[in-house]
Amino acid sequence: MAEHDLVIRNGTVIDGNGGTRQRADVAVSDGIVTEVGDVAGSGRRELDADSRLVAPGFVDVHTHYDGQATWEATMQPSSWHGVTTVVFGNCGVGFAPVHDVDHERLVQLMEGVEDIPGTALHEGLSWNWNSLPEYLDALGGPKDMDIAAQVPHAALRLHVMGERGAKGEDALPDDIAEMGRLAAEGVEAGFLGFTTSRTQNHKTSLGEPTPTLTAAREELVGIAEAIGATGKGVLQLVSDFTDIDGEFAIVRAMTESSGRPISFTLVESPRGYEYHRSILGHIEAARADGLEVTGQTAVRPIGVLLGFECTLNPFLVNPVYREAAHLGKAERTAVLRDPSFRARLLEAAGGKDMQAVGGRLIEKYEVMFPLGTSPNYEPDMANSIASIAARAGKTPAEVALDAMLENDGTAMLWVPFSNFGKGNLDGTRELLTHDYTVPALSDGGAHVGTICDGSFPTTLLQHWGRDRSHDRIDVEFLIQRQCRDTARLLGLHDRGVLAPGYRADINVIDFGRLRVHQPELLYDLPAGGRRIVQRADGYAHTFVAGVETYTEGEATGELPGRLVRSGQPAPVGA
Repeated sequence: MAEHDLVIRNGTVIDGNGGTRQRADVAVSDGIVTEVGDVAGSGRRELDADSRLVAPGFVDVHTHYDGQATWEATMQPSSWHGVTTVVFGNCGVGFAPVHDVDHERLVQLMEGVEDIPGTALHEGLSWNWNSLPEYLDALGGPKDMDIAAQVPHAALRLHVMGERGAKGEDALPDDIAEMGRLAAEGVEAGFLGFTTSRTQNHKTSLGEPTPTLTAAREELVGIAEAIGATGKGVLQLVSDFTDIDGEFAIVRAMTESSGRPISFTLVESPRGYEYHRSILGHIEAARADGLEVTGQTAVRPIGVLLGFECTLNPFLVNPVYREAAHLGKAERTAVLRDPSFRARLLEAAGGKDMQAVGGRLIEKYEVMFPLGTSPNYEPDMANSIASIAARAGKTPAEVALDAMLENDGTAMLWVPFSNFGKGNLDGTRELLTHDYTVPALSDGGAHVGTICDGSFPTTLLQHWGRDRSHDRIDVEFLIQRQCRDTARLLGLHDRGVLAPGYRADINVIDFGRLRVHQPELLYDLPAGGRRIVQRADGYAHTFVAGVETYTEGEATGELPGRLVRSGQPAPVGA
């Protein structure tokens, strides 16, 4: 009789603790790792992982599956990239708590901030909840991975303050007390923490700023204190940090008053390395004072995708293009290839779209790159659209047009707008390897017409662990960061490590074949909404709680994932 449910044999185990890899077996029973080493007992299933890496499942702490998780069992594209736990509700946006009359406002906010089609949200969301605990109940069905949520400040503010909250008015003491009470209730019910946004980049689909933009220090500290009284939960924010000292004073006040960990978005700024180094200095000072402050950083440039099927393209405001913009893909492609139309199009003035998210980038040809079948996210500047055009004696617009007309008019261009300030990823490496950061910001499930960064975990291993020509990073360190460290950041102490007693969330990786595919468009959101997705090669097997969910990138149909609630205990002896 078999002693284990599963034994993965002869693999190269990287356990997530940062130690040296070892050739070992991994045994699993009842969804838990039971042995790592030379496993003598047999398994009901035996899997040979010779020449492959065996690692914990990836934990993605910054996604926006708030809507998708209510109507869909699969958290794709993240689940194609070895991710076995996702956390959403980031940046202060989400769908609970909510009064019935405020559905439209929350949809407009999510549509504007996260570029998720409002039509898809209206069609997909059942709205069979009002309170935070009721929303968690709505997430309770089986999934292809574990999911977890955070309390979004914008929804909380609108729920408590109504129109005053939506317009960014100051919260009164009673408002703060009620927001704190509800946030604490949410954390007690299972939300992992509380999130807020303080960036001017976040606007509703009507162009209005996020309701939390100007929330006063007293409001943020009051909510944090209420969460702190529960003895659990974390805090998260995104800020422009235009006043680094002033903003970081708020970060410190929130964690000092609550005793809870806090993390925030930290990327290389176009302002230069000294900008993010100043923030890192503040983090180091806070840590020296015993405050658990962490930066969430991207693993590659965050960039906008441009194409005729995407939200944005370089001809978006071109008056000639607008004659064809409404046409279906095949007809539009034929028109764009017509010599007379093409001549008129290229002669017409272009310009930026100052209203659309990312619209300022649509003519930045000097940092615009074609994306081939194997995207390069640290491209040589000599391969930009502008450089290609100069060598060919063409205009950048002409080169961009030809590039986007490939693949029957579905090809995409890419414009990095952060983490690429010096035309390379040296600043990103500095952030990734800092003691007090974790890889994050994939925004899985969001920006479905402009960005596809749910593939971050694959880029982390492929580019930094294997393909970069210089200054690569040890794979053991990368896996520690994407597994154990991300899990612990949000209080998920039962996963992220391959050791006895931990959850059997496991990736078996063919490291030599690991690669991200080029982004592609699907029309599978509710109401036929579009989304950009990105697949990967190299994930031979992905297990959630010991159950195989994906084999070579294809779903097995098994759905062992569940809603994870706050307060996950660490395994005994861990």
